[in-house]
Amino acid sequence: MRVRDLMSEALVAVHQGTPVKAAAALLVEHGVTALPVVDEEDYPVGTVTELDLVRDRFPRDPRYAGSEREWQSPPDTVGELVSTRITGIDPETDVTDLVRVLLEERVRSVAVIDDGRLVGMVTGRDLVRTLARDDDLLARDVRYRLSFIGGPRRWNVRVSEGVAVIVDEFDSPEDRHVARVLAESVPGVLRAECSAAEPTATG
Repeated sequence: MRVRDLMSEALVAVHQGTPVKAAAALLVEHGVTALPVVDEEDYPVGTVTELDLVRDRFPRDPRYAGSEREWQSPPDTVGELVSTRITGIDPETDVTDLVRVLLEERVRSVAVIDDGRLVGMVTGRDLVRTLARDDDLLARDVRYRLSFIGGPRRWNVRVSEGVAVIVDEFDSPEDRHVARVLAESVPGVLRAECSAAEPTATG
């Protein structure tokens, strides 16, 4: 499974002139911890995180002693906070590598960048949503993909807890290999097992 199979093409990004409050609202709305900052042609120029946005935004509570510190006006736009470091990933990246990036970078979202341009976003929530897909829906998607190899009646497919069990009515190891690869490319399928049908007893 590739990042392109999971990513959202509805770009959640901001420009350098985006007000800080508007950027904060986007973080809340989409449940992410960082936003890519792009130029007018959607080329990434950096990242702004939730911690960047809240830094120096809250004055001390005036009701308590020691709160008389002079208030410094915080930045108004994202461009004043942007970091030039951006966590991005290619749309052809395997999902296993995406999970590693999310864990190692301790982020919940990653920009998807193709040929230097921002083309989408992928989040931890996208992964969880895929993992939670109904087994019956997964089986339907697997059957559809396999219908292009020998027709829809050739394959018996059932899915349990994300594991696809496929029985081939014919006896072709090469086709079964292709079937397993196709099944495991279905978002939500964790593993596929493919075997030939048991021979029918005669006499």
